[in-house]
Amino acid sequence: MKQIYLKKGKEESMKRFHPWVFSGAIYNMDENIEEGDIVDVVSYHGDYIGRGHYQIGSIAVRILTFSDEPIDGDFWYSRLAVALRMRQSIGIADNPQNNTYRLVHGEGDNLPGLVIDCYGNTAVMQAHSVGMHLSRKEIAEALVSVMGERIEHVYYKSDTTLPFKASLGLDSQGDIERVKSGFLYGYTKEDVALENGLKFHVDWLRGQKTGFFVDQRENRSLLEKYARGKKVLNMFCYTGGFSFYAMRGGAEIVHSVDSSAKAIDLTTENVELNFPGDKRHQAFCEDAFSYLDHAGKNYDLIILDPPAFAKHRSALHNALKGYTRLNAKAFEKIQPGGILFTFSCSQVVTKDNFRNAVFTAAALSGRKVRIMHQLHQPADHPINIYHPEGEYLKGLVLYVE
Repeated sequence: MKQIYLKKGKEESMKRFHPWVFSGAIYNMDENIEEGDIVDVVSYHGDYIGRGHYQIGSIAVRILTFSDEPIDGDFWYSRLAVALRMRQSIGIADNPQNNTYRLVHGEGDNLPGLVIDCYGNTAVMQAHSVGMHLSRKEIAEALVSVMGERIEHVYYKSDTTLPFKASLGLDSQGDIERVKSGFLYGYTKEDVALENGLKFHVDWLRGQKTGFFVDQRENRSLLEKYARGKKVLNMFCYTGGFSFYAMRGGAEIVHSVDSSAKAIDLTTENVELNFPGDKRHQAFCEDAFSYLDHAGKNYDLIILDPPAFAKHRSALHNALKGYTRLNAKAFEKIQPGGILFTFSCSQVVTKDNFRNAVFTAAALSGRKVRIMHQLHQPADHPINIYHPEGEYLKGLVLYVE
C-alpha cells in the first residue's frame, strides 16, 4: 500500500477521528501516487493512522477507515448496510408514504466523498472525490446487493461535483476523460417520487444536486402547518417543494419565483401533479431581488431558500452581505404578523454568521422580529460527531410584527 507521511504532531486530529488530511500536514509521500489512489496515512515515525482516497488539493486524503482493513466489495457492502439500518431505525426508509431519502451523506456515514439519494426504486449516486468516482461500479454493485428489492436502478450523476482540476486520465482519443452521467444499473424513464404523501418529478438528468433537495423535507412539513389561509411567496423555488406543501396546508395563494425557466417548468409540473387545475398557484421566472423590488406588500408567509452564497471561505464576507440584503428586502415586504422561513446552505457560513446577518437585516428594517424555530438538516443527513464541518444547512422561522 502506498504511504503518505505526516509532519510531526499533525496526526492529532486524526487520532480524534477527523476524516480529512490537509495538504499542509504532509511531510512526504511515496512516489507514483495518483489522484484517487487508496493510500495509508502514517505518522512521522511510520505508525499507521488510517486509509483513504488521495486527492490533489487542500484536502489531500479523505479517510475511509481508521482500521487496517481492505477497501473492497465487502467494505462497501458493510458501510452501505450500516447506512440503511440507520435510515430504517429513524423510520425514513421503508415508509409507504415516503420513498425519498438520503441513504449516504458523505462523512456523516463514514463514506467521505459519496452521496446517494433514493427516489422510489431509483438511487442517484454522486461522487465528490476522484477515489469515489473510480470505485463507482463496485459501490453500485454493493448498493444493489444491500438494498435488495428496494432499488432497481442506479443512476450516476457526478459531472458537476468532481474537483475542477481532477486528473481522470485520457480517453481512447487521447483527450482528458469527461465524466458522463448515466445508469450504472437498470434503466428507467419513471421520474416521479413520493415525499410525505406528495408526488414530484425528479430531474436527475439535468437538475441540481441529485435532482431534488431532499434535505428540506422536514422543514417543508413544518411550513405546511403554518400555511392555512396565508398568501405565500416561495423564493428560489427550484422544483417547488415548499409551494406544494403550502398548498396542501391550505394556503390562499402561492407564488413561486426562480430565475431558471427550467425550474419554473418543473415547479408547475409538480404543482399540477398534486393539485391539477388549482388556480391558487402562479410561477414567475425572474431574479429574486428584482421580483422583491417590485412586489407589493401582499405576502404573509415568505420562504427564502437561496443557493449557496459562499462555497469557499474567501467568499464569506460577500455572502453575509447577500444574506443581509435578501432578508432585509423580505422584512420590508412581509405583512405585519407574517412568518419568514429563511435558510443558508453554505457550509462555510456558521449558524452564528447566518443569525447575525438576519439580525442585521431585521435591525435595518426596524421591524420587531421573534425567532419561532431554529432549523437544520434532517436525520438522514447526519453529522459525524468528529466532523463538525458536516453541519451545513441552517434556518430560522421568524414572526415579524
